[in-house]
Amino acid sequence: MDKIFKEFIGQYIDAINNDIDLDLLSKSADLIKKTKNKGGKIILAGNGGSAAMASHVAVDFTKNASIKAINFNEADLITCFANDYGYENWVEQALKFYAEENDLVVLISSSGNSMNMVNAANYCKKVNMDVITLTGFSKNNKLNNLGRINFWIDSDEYNIVEMTHHIILLLLVDGFINES
Repeated sequence: MDKIFKEFIGQYIDAINNDIDLDLLSKSADLIKKTKNKGGKIILAGNGGSAAMASHVAVDFTKNASIKAINFNEADLITCFANDYGYENWVEQALKFYAEENDLVVLISSSGNSMNMVNAANYCKKVNMDVITLTGFSKNNKLNNLGRINFWIDSDEYNIVEMTHHIILLLLVDGFINES
């Protein structure tokens, strides 16, 4: 491995490590525990790579951490709701059909400007549903301050943002696995 590649790897790892806020992780764990204790579930949503992450994390929360979790990645759900309500509104509409009073919503958007995530967060605010957001790029993105807890990653590189989001979410899963 040459020196330039080693430097790149070091910078990559440093970028990920620097953006994990332990206080927000603790607050998120408390919110997840509250959701579980009240019989609620976690609903995760994202676009593209964030949608794949939502699928992975939902399964891990359910199977490995014994916390009910779902995600909205079924092609028929997305295309039906996007067709009927518009792409920018499909997540909000899915929440209207699937979310219940004690649920926690986790919205993942690297840019923080995906209108389907922003509109879903605004809906959750309107109905007093707890939300955790995970964003990156500009700190002034539209989603960054709409959750009860807001993780922001100080990078404009998709892979840095997405990997840090994934680590944050899996840290939470593993925290609950190790708690048992």
